[in-house]
Formats: sequence, structure tokens, C-alpha cells
Amino acid sequence: MKKFIDENFLLTNPTAEKLYHEYAKQMSVIDYHCHLPQQQIAEDKNFENLTQIWLYGDHYKWRAMRTNGVEEKYCTGNASDEEKFLKWAETVPYTLRNPLYHWTHLELQRYFDVHEILNPSSAKKIYDECSAKLKTKEYSVKNILRKMNVALVCTTDDPADDLLMHQQIKNDGFEIPILPAFRPDAAMNVDDVANFNNYVARIEKAADKHITSLKDYMDALKSRHDFFHENGCSVSDHGLEQVYAEDFTQAEVENIFNKIRSGKTLELSERLKFKSAMMLWFAQWDHEKGWVQQYHLGALRNNNSRMLSKLGPDTGWDSIGDFSQGRALSTFLNKLDTTDQLAKTILYNLNPADNELMATMIGNFNDGSVAGKVQWGSAWWFLDQKDGMIKQMNALSNMGLLSKFVGMLTDSRSFLSFPRHEYFRRLLCNLMGTEMENGELPNDINWIGKIIQDICYFNARNYFGWHQLQGK
Repeated sequence: MKKFIDENFLLTNPTAEKLYHEYAKQMSVIDYHCHLPQQQIAEDKNFENLTQIWLYGDHYKWRAMRTNGVEEKYCTGNASDEEKFLKWAETVPYTLRNPLYHWTHLELQRYFDVHEILNPSSAKKIYDECSAKLKTKEYSVKNILRKMNVALVCTTDDPADDLLMHQQIKNDGFEIPILPAFRPDAAMNVDDVANFNNYVARIEKAADKHITSLKDYMDALKSRHDFFHENGCSVSDHGLEQVYAEDFTQAEVENIFNKIRSGKTLELSERLKFKSAMMLWFAQWDHEKGWVQQYHLGALRNNNSRMLSKLGPDTGWDSIGDFSQGRALSTFLNKLDTTDQLAKTILYNLNPADNELMATMIGNFNDGSVAGKVQWGSAWWFLDQKDGMIKQMNALSNMGLLSKFVGMLTDSRSFLSFPRHEYFRRLLCNLMGTEMENGELPNDINWIGKIIQDICYFNARNYFGWHQLQGK
């Protein structure tokens, strides 16, 4: 029986072991989509204890704890940090076969050299030992990024953000680029009249421009897009239930904007037209600047209205949705392609039923101008686990070119999430190594090792145009 999470964790044969240890393991990490708080990087923050870096904001863990019967005060409430950690430690033994079980112990090993199983008996010792380490300079957030061999990070930023923390990080000379990503979801969300009009006021302030018309609004947003570009941004991102691709006219969108600015609620058809127009215009700006655009599709958010009212969004009440994706996505990409304004694009689906749809959709718009111009992104959110990653890689292999895949990302708010890259790399190496052992792939370790290194690092570096990176 193999030891739990040993050096050959998830590697089931000698060829997989060789591919991982000699080719994948040493590759630097490009984390081109995450939600790390840039202020904590700018401040080079040290966390006071393990709960603060590990449990604050982690809705994955909160969901597991609640399912295990843990009261909310130990998740998002006013219990002490140590009490919250002890409740998490009580839950961990019951997360067997959930990815949290693997992530938890990988993170304890990789960051803290703790190889014990986390449970109620070991909890106090682990909490004290790791918390003591976190208070040292070696465990400041910048040194954590260095420790995990991170070459570059893209955060997620609203168009109204001032990017002051990004500017400070750059001015301080931090050698790991921390770049903003343009996330304009709020700028097109007209479902709630008051919220949208409040957002317009934020854009007015950020752009220093009075907004009285749709043209004013788009000029202000364009100035923010330009501002992001000036501050090193070359990536946009959307988190949507589905792509919007309704036909519209300029006059219709102007009337819709005026209607909502007067405080009137929009009809469904009007909301869809407005969102469709905004998506198209944002995408045209991305193409104009040579950016990469990303679309995260399919989350059914804020299902529990009682808990949403009590705790707010992003606290663990979201799920996979069953939205129709194919027709609108095809229409949207085709509109951009028809006018040669389709930027490099990464699509992510949350519903695994859409795997093959995504794997074939990307091929419709890969025109040979750029290798892997339209990508199907890594397994996302609820699919970001062993089964989900393997299914994504198998579908992409069967219907596209896995060899041109830009690989893994954390999509995380935690500085302890980087072992997800390792997890992905081990699964990738095991897939390739197993098929080499079975005679399904040739026994060409150098060539297949090169493909693995491309997927782990070089494809992303080249695709995003970050050729200044010195890592490998």
C-alpha cells in the first residue's frame, strides 16, 4: 500500500513518475486568473495565524463545514480564529474523497513541511506550528509566492478600481509581475436599477467624467480600459451565466440606457440587448489592444436568499447551472470573427455536460493565425478536482489539441492554493505516462516531456505574450 501523498502521489507508473519529476515539477507557475487581494501583496502581509490565511474567505471549506453540522459562527461568524480552525480540523476527516482532503494535506506539506493528517487530535499542534511560521518574514506573502515558484499573477479588478496597489507593487520592484485583469461584469449588469445607477456613479468618479448619455458612459469605460492597459493589463474576464448575443441597434441601446438612468425597470428583452451590446463592445476593445479575453460561464449564484441577505455574495451559496450555452456562444464569437475582431479567447464551463460542446466550439474559430487562439480553459470551480480535470483533458485531447492548452490556474483568493498547479501537473503526467506504458503513445520521453512543459508553462507564456518572464 502506497503512503498517503508521497513523492509519487497520483503517479501510478514509472513513466508518469519520470515525466513529473524530470519535466513538470520544476516549471514555474503562471497564474493568469486568480482573486488574490493585491493590497496584501503590496503590504507584503504576514498573517497572524493559519485560520486567517486558510479559512478567511474560503467558501469551499465553509460549505464542507456547514454540511458537517458546524454552526455559522465558526465559518463566517465571531468565533475566535483558533476555534474556527479546530472546527475545520473536526470536519477534515469527513472530507475523504472530496478534493479538499487532498488540497488540505498538500498545502500543509508544501508550505509548512507538516506531514501529519489533520484531525482533532493533531489540530492544536498543527495550528500552533503553522501559525508561528506564518509570523516570520519567510512567510510574508511575497516570500510565499517565491516559495511556490510563481512567475506571474493576474488578479481580478473592476473597471472602477484605482489600481494603486498594483502601482505600488511595481514601484517597489517586486520581481514577480502582479498584473490587473479587467472584469467589467458590473458595468453591464442592468438587472437591478439602483445597483447599476450606483455603479455608473463609481465610473463617473473613476474616469472623472460626468455621464449623461450612453456615449458618455462608453467613453468613461473606454478610458478605464485604456488606464488598465497603461498599468500592464492585457487580460479581461467575465463571470456570466451565459454569453449574450442578441441583435441590437445603437438607438435601442441608447434608449435602454436612458430608461434605466431614469430609474425605470427594464424588460427582459431590453436587458438582454444591453448586455449583448456591452459584451460585443468590450470584446472589440480587447481585440484592439491585443488582450486575451476570458469567459467563465454557467454558475448559478446566490441560490439561498436567506443566507445571501445575511452574509452577502461569495460566501458559499452557488452551484452549477444548466444554462443553454451553444447557440449564443457561437453567435457571439462569429460576430467578432466576421469583422476580424475576435481576440484570443479562453472559455470556461461550470457544467460538465458542456465539456464536449466547449471542446468543439473552440475549433470553430481557430483560424491558424495564432496557435490555440480560442482555448477551452481548465476545469473550473466545482470541476477543479481529479475527476473534473481528467475529463476536461480527455475531452480536449479527443476533440482538439491538448498540446496547445494553456494549462492550470488557481482561481483562488488564498495564497495557499498554488499546489493546485502541482495537482494538475501530476494528473497530466499520469495520463501521458499511463498511455506511454500501454503503448498508446510512443516511448519518446523527451518529446512528450516537452509537451508537458509547454502545457505547464511555455504555452501560457507565449499565448499571453509574457516573453519577458525568465522562469521555466
